Amino acid sequence: MDQALEPDLIHNLADALLRRGWMMATAESCTGGLIAGACTDLAGSSAWFERGFVTYSNAAKTELLGVPAALIAAHGAVSEPVARAMAEGAIAHAHAQAAVAVTGVAGPTGGSVEKPVGTVWFGWCVDGRVTTELRRFGGDRAAVRAQAVAHALRRLLALLGAPP
Repeated sequence: MDQALEPDLIHNLADALLRRGWMMATAESCTGGLIAGACTDLAGSSAWFERGFVTYSNAAKTELLGVPAALIAAHGAVSEPVARAMAEGAIAHAHAQAAVAVTGVAGPTGGSVEKPVGTVWFGWCVDGRVTTELRRFGGDRAAVRAQAVAHALRRLLALLGAPP
């Protein structure tokens, strides 16, 4: 899988959000702000990018996004319920109509039999509707993170109903 973002991906995402008059937010764990960084690399992104939350620790997920600590304890930080709660929390704590959340195991350590390195849960909240997805990516830490960024943005664009 190509790790680079398609040249027009961010432009297309910006256009889709601007056409709707919407703002977006990010809630990132394993990507550490790379999604927000990719978005804000585009000049003029303040017209459609509202804010990003880097919630690497479980405490940050709870304090900044309102993810219940009990949810993390029950399912683990890398799980569908936590990705969903992160996306909902980003919307609740931002002035945005679209959000993407990412939580995963980028490696090289931290994996388990149930959640091996490369396991990434995504959550998207678009106009109040939450979608989640599990993906497993190969490669080293940088490759997992790059693939997660690209997938998060491609899927958000698709959910906005715009061509990728």
